Amino acid sequence: MASGSGAAPKGAAGARSATLKRCLDVLRDASNDSEQFAALLLVTKAVKAGEVDSKTRRQIFDAIGFTFPNRLLTSREPPSGCPEHTFRALGLTLLACFCTDPELAGHSQILNKIPTFNDVLVSPCDPDSKSMIDDAYQCLTAVMATPRGPRELVTKGTVAALCHAYVNSSYGSDRALTLLLGLLAVAEAKCWQRDAQHLLAVLSKLTEEFLNAEDMTKFELCELLPHFIPLSSPLTRDSKGSECLHRIYEGLAKILGSKLSHSQRDPALKLAACLMQACGPEWIPAGSTGSKFLALLVNLACVEVRLTLEEPDPMETERKKEMVTACYVLMEMGIQECLKEEESLLEEAQKMQLIRIMEEAFGAIIYYLRQVTEEELQDPFVFASVRILGAWLAEETSALKQEICELLPFLVRYAKQLFHSGTAEGLPQADGVQAGLASTEGSVLPQDALRFLLPGFCHLTAEDRPREILISEGAPALLCDYFLHQWKVLTSEPESVTPLTSTEMSLQTACGIFLNLVVTAPNLIRQEKTFCSLMDTLLKALPFLLPQKDHLVLAANVATLGLMMARVLASSAALQETQSTKEFFGATIRFLSEAHTAQADPSSHQLALAVSPAYASAWGDIGELWFLGMQALAGCVPLFPWLPQAVLQARWLEALSEVLARVAPASVDFELVAAFQGVLVELARASKPCREVILSHHGEEWANLYGMAALEQCLSEQ
Repeated sequence: MASGSGAAPKGAAGARSATLKRCLDVLRDASNDSEQFAALLLVTKAVKAGEVDSKTRRQIFDAIGFTFPNRLLTSREPPSGCPEHTFRALGLTLLACFCTDPELAGHSQILNKIPTFNDVLVSPCDPDSKSMIDDAYQCLTAVMATPRGPRELVTKGTVAALCHAYVNSSYGSDRALTLLLGLLAVAEAKCWQRDAQHLLAVLSKLTEEFLNAEDMTKFELCELLPHFIPLSSPLTRDSKGSECLHRIYEGLAKILGSKLSHSQRDPALKLAACLMQACGPEWIPAGSTGSKFLALLVNLACVEVRLTLEEPDPMETERKKEMVTACYVLMEMGIQECLKEEESLLEEAQKMQLIRIMEEAFGAIIYYLRQVTEEELQDPFVFASVRILGAWLAEETSALKQEICELLPFLVRYAKQLFHSGTAEGLPQADGVQAGLASTEGSVLPQDALRFLLPGFCHLTAEDRPREILISEGAPALLCDYFLHQWKVLTSEPESVTPLTSTEMSLQTACGIFLNLVVTAPNLIRQEKTFCSLMDTLLKALPFLLPQKDHLVLAANVATLGLMMARVLASSAALQETQSTKEFFGATIRFLSEAHTAQADPSSHQLALAVSPAYASAWGDIGELWFLGMQALAGCVPLFPWLPQAVLQARWLEALSEVLARVAPASVDFELVAAFQGVLVELARASKPCREVILSHHGEEWANLYGMAALEQCLSEQ
């Protein structure tokens, strides 16, 4: 009995296999369409019943190839008594069968049918066409899994078809949503670039459901919505997108204003963090309601960070890393809003309260980082924790001073390890580079920890104890190497539409750190060999930067740092009378001399001394550097005997004399007079030709007019 019951299925399978073989023979050898059609019906029936293994599937393909399904898809005359889409349905069934073979799914004959699959999804659905829709989804899903698939789907209109199916709740719309999520995961920027309005329609539907849901669906949507918030195309640019954002805000306000479990609150905070990353705080309305909501978000984020990072159970910390990373995004937005003097969503009392709460959260982050082991240094969560701490240190170094000093050795060691491993592979520089469709799109996690620590280090090197720790841990040599590497990156980058890259910002901030070290630790500059390499790079960098108007702020930093270091390293080999040294000082003189010009003053009908138009927009960033550069140049004149000749060749003295003689003295403030006098006195003392040029251009007269007593005295001496 047992053997009989077991033999029956085996016999049935054998019979089916024999029938399929006969059908395939008929398909190959049939002399007319009716014979082929009859055989094809049996084959597709077997395919639909799932009775085809991979070997048989290949046999079917070998028997009919793509030619026969192609004929079926294009045929307009169904067999007598059959629905009009009979042939099309059979063709789709065969293609769906072929697509279960990954090699066939990526074949150009399948990829060329993507528009046909799309048409099936957007066509009106009746009971007879459901199997066609299932087959179309099966084909699209198989194509999605191939290397070329995502690119082909996006460029051939599948995103629009999937959006249409989902928005209209068509048959199989859940599969449409799954495919959409897959495409957005690998090709977000291209999807939004080509099909923004269709995707907005999906987002609109999802946000309406989110706002109106009163059950667990609301929390499920919290996890789904981030996939439809584009980083590449801010929703705030579009009125429909803004409406979606407002619905999410209202839905989140309801959720976070209620008493929730962790499992309910965590997805809501992640969604808020996603919106902050994509849109900043623009999705939160101004006014007291919005300010309370933002304060609540930051407060909840800080509480979550403390609860997790002060947790003694490492397994719990590991489980919640993704959640805490989302909280870091909210905290960073809190820092930025607390710093805003104008147009902040927060009131002053809220800012003070949040700063205290954030201080406690950063205490927990420091505590966590101090427990990090050598094996954990490559953990992306450690990087995220260092990054958010860098954002805090960039603005607030007076709080947690003792804890920060104790953490500095770890931060330097961590930054050093990532920098050296990064330069070996080519250090990623981007904030959120969109990769091509062939690879995963989205935020590339950079391993450039120093970039985020530089602003904090700039503050800390101005203070004695943190500076001593940084020096003892080898930070200056690391920063020199980092500067040299970033300079190579900048000079190898093609000109971008946005001139101010993160690379350029890093170089500017590094210059600020080096300026602090030159002023406070000049012996370090003399003793550390890497500073000679840095000096050599500065000499070559300024002549390269200065002619490029988009790099004026960096040029100002390089010029001033170079002059300050030149005073300390005057006797070094790098600063002898070489071509690069002369070119650097020539560029420096040009930078300093072209900063001011005579302009008409409408209020007095006289000429006034003003910042040159080319410098005006950047003056807020470079004004102090210009004054420091003038002092440094004055200090360099006695150290480099050939420097006055360079000034004479630039004809700066003639131009300055002419301007000072023409403008109203009242338009030149005391600080500017002192800056000019400092340089002029040193030039007059060091060089008889310079002194003669000043005198020949009525120098004594305008020196008296501007109250330059030291210059007057110098010029009157024989």
